[in-house]
Amino acid sequence: MARRPEHQAPPELFYNEKEARKYTQNSRMIEIQMKMAERAMELLALPSQPCYILDVGCGSGLSGEALTDAGHFWTGVDISRHMLAIAKEREVEGDVFQWDAGEGLGFRPGTFDGVVSISALQWLCNADRKTDHPPKRLLTFFQSLYACMARGTRAVFQFYPETPAQMELITQQAMKAGFTGGVVVDYPNSTKAKKIFLCLFTGGIPAHLPEGLGTGDSDPSKNDTVTFVKARNSGRSRRAALKSRDWIMAKKERKRRQGKEDVKLDSKYTGRKRRHRF
Repeated sequence: MARRPEHQAPPELFYNEKEARKYTQNSRMIEIQMKMAERAMELLALPSQPCYILDVGCGSGLSGEALTDAGHFWTGVDISRHMLAIAKEREVEGDVFQWDAGEGLGFRPGTFDGVVSISALQWLCNADRKTDHPPKRLLTFFQSLYACMARGTRAVFQFYPETPAQMELITQQAMKAGFTGGVVVDYPNSTKAKKIFLCLFTGGIPAHLPEGLGTGDSDPSKNDTVTFVKARNSGRSRRAALKSRDWIMAKKERKRRQGKEDVKLDSKYTGRKRRHRF
């Protein structure tokens, strides 16, 4: 059995340049990340108007790209400088910062309308240094997260707990910080499709914990696919290639919708590659 990534090295070392590059080259990895980000947005239950979202463990910006596609603004934090370098190379719309979430977040109170995190939370359960104490790091993170979220908003974490005890520790520290909510499991009886989400609420209007997918009569183990994404994406065109004309036009249109004034006019030269001069 392959060792879990968090057992091999601290995140800032594990996600080196070679590992980070996979998030632009491995189409399977990109597809999985995008699917989980879209599911996390469903669980956030955001209003129809643009919101300001925090992406914890934003990595190469794939989950942020899903937020951008949905018309939202976002800021991302990640501990790996190589992953953030990929995000900047991909010219993501959000602002990204290198930060260790276990040391607490430094944002102003009530800044964010929601929080997403994909495949990052389990890293806070590791003690990579002698001074690291996972329960304390988790509590510090959740307390600072609660403070920078607007009341009545949600945070959704997709994560991979190693043991039930680890899941219980994470949930307990979140509740101790002031959150309510709990764990949502999609397709609990499927080995491949099973995904675990921690859904947290910051008070305000009482909210019911969302129901996990695949808990009824559906059986995704027969085709090993997450059917909610397949159904939602069935009518959506394939994503435009990076730096292509379609990609540039879509990016400019998003900026116009966001009210930005520094968007260049379209022309027949938009997206055209210039010849090298000798």
